[in-house]
Amino acid sequence: MGAGHSHSDTPPRATPAVSRLLWGLVVGVVAAVIVGAAMTWPSSLDRLGSEPFYAEGTVRVEGEVVSVDPETGASVVDVTTAGEEGQRTMAPPGVASLTLEPGDRITAIDVGQGDLIFSDFQRASPMIALLIVYVALVLAVAWWRGLGALLGLALAFGIIALYTVPALFDGANPAVVGLVTSAGALFVLLYVAHGVNARTTTAYLGTIAGLIMTALLGTWAVTAARIPGVPSEAEIGIAVVEGRISLHGLALCGLMIAGLGVLNDVTITQASAVWELGAARRDLGPWQLFRRGMRIGRDHIASTVYTIAFAYVGASLPLIMLIAVYDNPVGVAITSSELAGEVVRTLVGSIGLVLAVPLTTAIGALIVGFGGEQRDDAVVPAGGEAPAGGEAVAVVGPESDD
Repeated sequence: MGAGHSHSDTPPRATPAVSRLLWGLVVGVVAAVIVGAAMTWPSSLDRLGSEPFYAEGTVRVEGEVVSVDPETGASVVDVTTAGEEGQRTMAPPGVASLTLEPGDRITAIDVGQGDLIFSDFQRASPMIALLIVYVALVLAVAWWRGLGALLGLALAFGIIALYTVPALFDGANPAVVGLVTSAGALFVLLYVAHGVNARTTTAYLGTIAGLIMTALLGTWAVTAARIPGVPSEAEIGIAVVEGRISLHGLALCGLMIAGLGVLNDVTITQASAVWELGAARRDLGPWQLFRRGMRIGRDHIASTVYTIAFAYVGASLPLIMLIAVYDNPVGVAITSSELAGEVVRTLVGSIGLVLAVPLTTAIGALIVGFGGEQRDDAVVPAGGEAPAGGEAVAVVGPESDD
């Protein structure tokens, strides 16, 4: 004899009591974010753009390379910047692997007397083209969800530009700024991209739990490993421009924000997996939903962990190659100031990710298992007739959860 069960395509919905509990937790998190933002809110935005980028008496100009002397490497550039038009001579870039060709559009520094110094290539056109293709593909494939994700991303970057950066320059606590930025950006991103519902709330709470774990572990790791030990060129520049900024705190803030996207990706996937399992099998209890959801979660953890590692390796590849050239033990190289920061970011971010998966899965399993709707279709014996409006699905033999 077999037993049949039926399913419904309607996703489970949390009961009013569960919904109140979820929203109570979200309100608590948002209240903490508001308090943290009020404590660290920058006094002004005047610090942004206040430092001159070029030396006094020099002018940044744009132009197109007309010709290049094959012997000296000097170039003739047709300057197109308004008020600076005309052909000027530009010295060689100074890097052997960097060669200019006629037709290259570049930016240069006019140091006076008609002489130019190469600054960089103009990249606006290809980057805008890539952005247009990216937006078009996201909208074509993901439709309204894609539009929500793009809008949420723009708002999140607005938070970083108008709050995070000015607050750090204002001398605010970097750990608090990092938590406020992450939790606030997540709130905007998730609800704009995925809608206001229990599934999104589950992902949000799971991500917050993983973020808190990341912040606690990151606080210890940054201090114990003395990150940064020897500051990078950018960190030295920041210290010169604004001496009040703690480089250790800045490393911690960056660590929390760096893992935000991957952490959010894992939690929203786990929440969706549990909801779909609940919709397909209304007879599954919380423990069964958790076990099945973790099967997906384990695969996701495995793939995401090496995704994070390869992302950092790819970004640091020139540095890794430079370190590999020198006669230095591998252990010493990995723990050097140049690589230690990336290693700590990878490990702390991965630990937060691993912890967020079971937490999110457990929250979703409890909501769907205890608070979801009852099955709409009755169980009927195999070969029997389904009740009106129901559909019988025969299952041969017992089904294992393993």
